[in-house]
Amino acid sequence: MQHLGRTVVHRDRLARSWKLGDRTRPLSTTPGIVLLEGDVELDIKLAPFSCKMERTLPSKMYFSSRANLDPFSEEPGPNYESSVGFVLPPVLEEANAGEMPTGNDVLVMSWQRLRHDETILEADLRPSIIVLVDAPQLTAHQGRLIDSIIAIKKQFPGALLWTPGISGPDNIALLSWFGVDLHDMARSRLAKANGLILTQDGPRNPLEGESLDYVAHFEHAINSTRAALAEGWLRNLAEKQSLNSPKMVEHLRHFSRASDSVSGLLKSVVGRDYLFECLSTSALNDPVVKRWHRFMENEYTCPPSIEKILILLPCSATKPYSSSPTHRKFIREIGHSGVHELMITSPLAIVPRDLESVWPAAHYDLPVTGDWSVEEISIIHEVLIGYLKRHSYNIIINHTNIPMPDLGMAVISTTNGESPTSAPALERLRQVVREQENLKKRKGEKINLDTFKSISRFMFNNDAWLSDCRIRGKFPDWKVEKDGQQIAVWSTKRGAFSISKVGLSVMHEHKTLPEVIVKEDQKLMGDLHLGLLDSWPEDLKVGEEVLLIQKGVLVGSARVLAPSWEWNGTPGRLAKLRHKLSSDSSK
Repeated sequence: MQHLGRTVVHRDRLARSWKLGDRTRPLSTTPGIVLLEGDVELDIKLAPFSCKMERTLPSKMYFSSRANLDPFSEEPGPNYESSVGFVLPPVLEEANAGEMPTGNDVLVMSWQRLRHDETILEADLRPSIIVLVDAPQLTAHQGRLIDSIIAIKKQFPGALLWTPGISGPDNIALLSWFGVDLHDMARSRLAKANGLILTQDGPRNPLEGESLDYVAHFEHAINSTRAALAEGWLRNLAEKQSLNSPKMVEHLRHFSRASDSVSGLLKSVVGRDYLFECLSTSALNDPVVKRWHRFMENEYTCPPSIEKILILLPCSATKPYSSSPTHRKFIREIGHSGVHELMITSPLAIVPRDLESVWPAAHYDLPVTGDWSVEEISIIHEVLIGYLKRHSYNIIINHTNIPMPDLGMAVISTTNGESPTSAPALERLRQVVREQENLKKRKGEKINLDTFKSISRFMFNNDAWLSDCRIRGKFPDWKVEKDGQQIAVWSTKRGAFSISKVGLSVMHEHKTLPEVIVKEDQKLMGDLHLGLLDSWPEDLKVGEEVLLIQKGVLVGSARVLAPSWEWNGTPGRLAKLRHKLSSDSSK
């Protein structure tokens, strides 16, 4: 039996980079190229596969590895053969062509097959490669290419996806962002045949004496995409490429809307240096931003002890805001810990001071011009009004220059059109706060505990585990103690809690962390992979902590490496084991 060795090394939403072959000595990575008949020979590192079509009815596809990518064999392979079947145009979606494709290792898919062939839902179907053969036709139908890709990725998370005939240097990053792993040079060859060069900026006429050789353009695009995925800026590159044509912009917008419904797609925690760059209005519709808006409108609750005075403040380029010179001024002039501070910003709309250190609030970046679009102001108003419906402040102090609608309560403006950092505006802010009566100051530990409870409600959906806890230590790493024992550490740099071995039972008692069920007949020896697991929640996010349960008993914890949509079939590590409990400590 042939086996395609593949291991995910980088991932971002639906985009993944796979090592191909033996995982300790991979011969190639994705995104990569599938060579077609007539293509020039390329290095295996760039083009790990080739494909030939037999012109029969129905046609046959011969999909071959160009080196030994089977870690269990010494021969070149694996090599697959599949029948393409009869593929009808997407416009005939209600029709049934009769003969469906055959072959399980390379699965030939089409819009029609996704709608009519129930055999693709069989649990034991585990293809290595999926070929979306009608991809060129699907690009002409609004939303169908994206809907097909998302359906395929969710059903077959362990397979590499190829969309023949639509890739080029001008869209490889965009297609990879959508989840396409393999590309071909058919469009580049067609452009050359028509006397054009297909570049990263799209097709153009060659300059006098310029070569029509397209390989260098394609290789550069592949390498740029690989680097972007490895370093965490593929989304930015995809957005830039989408501007090459109106159709690409349409695909990207539909992808943002459609992917918002994919469970576990987004990260829970990101690296310290990760930036969510908001360089265009498309960021307003990104799933990360929409999730934040929904949480602020429908779920977030302010610490009860400060739900009296709400102060609206402008954001800052420095994150977290409180570390910026501007916000140090604001905090100094406010001079009171018994008020609630809410930053007005774009694209997140509003950010409470108590959540300024979490993802994405601590990691977004945008051009600061002082100008607001109509759409940005509309979103801010919508989210803020939804937020205020669930709170009972006595008064709002608006220390921004953003016009506010009727918020249903008294609003005092302290800027009077001047810069919020100007001396007169800061003096008015100070005076208005001092005039408020019955404000109770919070001690440092109380401030930290209120903040951690807010963060816990955001990350874990409850804060019950923090009851009767003390906060010790100092910035940037705070210790959470219960009954004299350290149960967690809050790392400001990481923007997350690290739960200690002692703290696992507390999290389990209060149902704070998601629970993953380990098969009863398996020994928990190392990191988690599919063979160890019996069941798991459907919305696990990268970076999230999970509890491990076996035979109804808490046996340890792990940190999620792959989002839950991958867990049903992706080979390799899905979560990293953090704590393993002995039989005594788990009782």
